[in-house]
Amino acid sequence: MHFDACQISWILVKESRLYLRQHYVAGVMALSTIEKKFVHLDLKGAPPKFEYLLKLIHLFADLGANGLLIEYEDMFPYEEEVKILQASAHPPYSREEISSLQNTAKSRNLEVIPLVQTFGHLEFVLKHGVFRELREVGHCLGTLNPHKERGVQLVLEMLRQVMELHPESSALHLGADEVYLLGQGEESREWLGAPNRSVHQLFLSHVTKIAKAVQQQHPNLHLIMWDDMLRGMSLETLKDSGLVGLLQPMIWDYSPVLDVENTVLLMEKYSSAGLHKQWMASSFKGSTSVHTCVPSTQRHVDNHLQWLGVSSALSAGVQLQGIALTGWQRYDHLSVLCELMPLAIPSLASCLQTLIHGSFSQEAQTRVTEVLGSSSTEVEDIGSTPSFPGQKLAVVMVELTTLLQSEDLQLFENNMYVRGWFTPYHRQRKITSPLIAQQIQIQVMTLLQAVEPKVEEVKQEMVQLYPQATVDEWVEQHISSVVAPLHSLLKDLQLAMENMGLHAPVPPSGW
Repeated sequence: MHFDACQISWILVKESRLYLRQHYVAGVMALSTIEKKFVHLDLKGAPPKFEYLLKLIHLFADLGANGLLIEYEDMFPYEEEVKILQASAHPPYSREEISSLQNTAKSRNLEVIPLVQTFGHLEFVLKHGVFRELREVGHCLGTLNPHKERGVQLVLEMLRQVMELHPESSALHLGADEVYLLGQGEESREWLGAPNRSVHQLFLSHVTKIAKAVQQQHPNLHLIMWDDMLRGMSLETLKDSGLVGLLQPMIWDYSPVLDVENTVLLMEKYSSAGLHKQWMASSFKGSTSVHTCVPSTQRHVDNHLQWLGVSSALSAGVQLQGIALTGWQRYDHLSVLCELMPLAIPSLASCLQTLIHGSFSQEAQTRVTEVLGSSSTEVEDIGSTPSFPGQKLAVVMVELTTLLQSEDLQLFENNMYVRGWFTPYHRQRKITSPLIAQQIQIQVMTLLQAVEPKVEEVKQEMVQLYPQATVDEWVEQHISSVVAPLHSLLKDLQLAMENMGLHAPVPPSGW
């Protein structure tokens, strides 16, 4: 019997499934074959001060990384017609700093790959009124209209400026994930109205146009893209996509229960289509929930264990280029800040050592605690003695977060006294029991007085590592939202007491 290449590939997939059941599920892990381990720096939120950023780069190398995937977004010093893209809340990194960053990385044998979004997640571009007409649909700030030449030229100019400052980079990531609402714009609907056209083809036409333009300027540059927009495409569509030999897909999945078998199937499908060179993308922070402040090391280690299972089950046809350990700082340009880098260092260290050792063995855990100078791989238990850059902030932020998540604070409006004697009915009419009101006031002020000094401690540590604008943003997003209802309650209590001719205690200052 004769088999073509596609049939052989699917036979290998079936064999890999058998391997997974017999070995991976049984807990026997093959040693890692993932040589390149890139730490993703997401700078679209909480960009570290430059001195701290350099310390982080050294730490990443100490922890076992050998590359950086840098997503500058509005922290890049764009010039001329795209200067408007620079962050307004704080200055972007300077050209000299970006050069110094690369020199520092090179001194530690860290390869640098810049990441520039070119289709989806362009909120930092399309939020500006001057570029409003370039949106696919008016109410979606993330997706570029692929039909407007001005939009194509805008993206190419961004890429040109970024690559100009990264002359030694051998690869460039073009993003292209989560291109929401593509095909719903007026011009796209008109384009799709022609026979034999699909949203898949619309996506591919833009991505290949951008990639070919970059390739003309940088013929030796390896181009990478996120894979999620490719997942629903048929094998034939992928073969005819124009991506083969042009772009390398980066398959991302951040789940601790990543579906190993189906991920292997997906990567084998890409390989069968001719996309042999592929990347993996895991997560060490920024993928638990949009507002998470403290990451779980074990959750992220589990994600990497699943990826090890994938890498050990792939056929020889998949040429694995490496893995990017993503560390998202926001879900998108307009969402809240999630876990800050100092709190994720134990997670990152554990994930890197898991990849290096092929499992989260005792040896891997010991290496983590030795490098970090801590007794635990979970950030909640690392201890207060400073040993890695940003550890003191991590410790006080864990303490503050614990306070903010306490049941007494989170559920205060369900307090018996509040539910019984100071409901919206009472607040609107400015009436209450003075005796009960005093009990409520004492409890509220006790909670605020416990939180206030810890907030000040966090601010003092945070401003040493981040711009003041980042400090203010984090406080407003993660603290004010919790304590504001308490202040509102105190204010209404004071009004009620005064309405009844009684004196009310003054709430704590500084809030």
